[in-house]
Amino acid sequence: MNSRQPLTKTRQFRNLLLSEQLEFICEAHNGLSAKIVEEAGFPGIWASGLSISAQFGVRDNNEASWTQVLEDLEFMSDATKIPILLDGDTGYGNFNNMQRLIRKLEQRNIAAVCIEDKLFPKTNSFLKGDAQPMADMHEFCGKIKAGKDAQTDPDFCIIARVESFICGWGLTEALRRAEAYHQAGADGILIHSALAVPDEILAFKREWGNRCPVVIVPTKYYSTPTDVFRQNSFSMVIWANHMLRAAVSIMQKTARALKQSENLLSIEDKVAPVSEIFRLQNAAELLEAEERYLPRGAEGTSAVVLAASRGEELGGLTAEQPKTMVKIQGAPILSHIVDAYNAVGMKDILVVRGYKKDAVNLPNLTYVDNDDFSQTGELASLSLALRSRKGLFQPTIISYGDVLFNKYIPQALCQEPDDCVIFVDSNWQDQTSYARLGGFAECTLPNSRKAFNAKVYLKQLGDRVPPDAIHGVWMGFLKLSSAAASDINNVILEMLTDPENRKAGIPHLLQELLRRGYPIRVLYTVGHWLDINSLDDVVQAGNF
Repeated sequence: MNSRQPLTKTRQFRNLLLSEQLEFICEAHNGLSAKIVEEAGFPGIWASGLSISAQFGVRDNNEASWTQVLEDLEFMSDATKIPILLDGDTGYGNFNNMQRLIRKLEQRNIAAVCIEDKLFPKTNSFLKGDAQPMADMHEFCGKIKAGKDAQTDPDFCIIARVESFICGWGLTEALRRAEAYHQAGADGILIHSALAVPDEILAFKREWGNRCPVVIVPTKYYSTPTDVFRQNSFSMVIWANHMLRAAVSIMQKTARALKQSENLLSIEDKVAPVSEIFRLQNAAELLEAEERYLPRGAEGTSAVVLAASRGEELGGLTAEQPKTMVKIQGAPILSHIVDAYNAVGMKDILVVRGYKKDAVNLPNLTYVDNDDFSQTGELASLSLALRSRKGLFQPTIISYGDVLFNKYIPQALCQEPDDCVIFVDSNWQDQTSYARLGGFAECTLPNSRKAFNAKVYLKQLGDRVPPDAIHGVWMGFLKLSSAAASDINNVILEMLTDPENRKAGIPHLLQELLRRGYPIRVLYTVGHWLDINSLDDVVQAGNF
């Protein structure tokens, strides 16, 4: 058994600082972003003063107190195993404040702190930096010495940030101050510049040599090739605020979309699922909460995709492959269907093949072949699928191999406890594919506010529903509970004994269930699905 203890965070950071190769650390501003930075593979985190203050909604002028910063750091440290370098502004006061800061950082397992030689309260370097006064050099050296005297862990690092270029004092002053801070005990020098080119920091490094590690923050001179930093033997590069800026950009876009659309369907497929947030929180104790709040039963639900037909309406596109393998945005229709099921945790997917069955060969799927596809219909294919379970029935969603859909569809179906559930699109006037899918639906309630909190059931389905009774069009989705899957398998077998049902579809099954008094729950939606039933549909699917 390996008895070696893992490196402390302080030792990890010191090793990075003294590494013979150029190292990179990335900004984070709370526990969640720190975890994301760690998972991305960065060996260290920059706890940015700008980003931490911004996520609090205040300016980068010490408006967030140092104790509030400490509290935020504690969450970041607890969430990660890699070292954190704090952007400690000016040390939040004089030498006495600096010593207390060091003690509190060590208590929270923070590996290092960077302090800058300006006056407290500080102002962000990129806000009229040349008009900002610098701290007295000797006073700042005393602050570094006080910090080194206060630390109890010999590996804890203090980085001295030189603001001479920012404040317009030039190279000579930058070198003078860096040497003084080095002599006072600083473990590294961060040389800062607001130019769009790296001229100042390169001039500094040429004169400074390798007296101690030099850290840079290329926020302004971002177009400089990284090899330039390597060739000039810099020790560490800090990507200083990009996690926050990326988050702000996406949040602004999402907020505008929500305001404009007034529904969650417009953004749900573009944001991380709630389960990913739970995972990043690393919260095993939230299992009970997940049972309560996450979509119920999705992981234990299987899917049956009926894809045995050719799709002759697509002409040459299906000469050598069935419709389900026609490519949309570079991937087969079936691949998009599988992705939608996978997105809600459904992995057990059975596909019924028929025409050109060898062309249907996506990985990680179960296949059942309807070799008599040209003489039979959907009921026969579904019967083959259900019988392949050999009595081991489970909740199942049945859908077609040529219908694209938003992941919201299976997610909502999985949440409903009823034995038999279908989806109905209440915007039926715009649907042209209702005939193939089985016609119109009359329900116990139309899609309205009254239907939000009521259980709606199917009354009749087909092309003979009177126009004034039509509430929508069936979308081709049927969810069965485990008990219903067993019962309905028997119903299908009974129906197939009648030769007239040899080519029957799922709508015939729904009509038979209604005739037998079987309750069929209805969920309403508007759009968010597309039946590929023509060449025009293939074109439209490219924007689905």
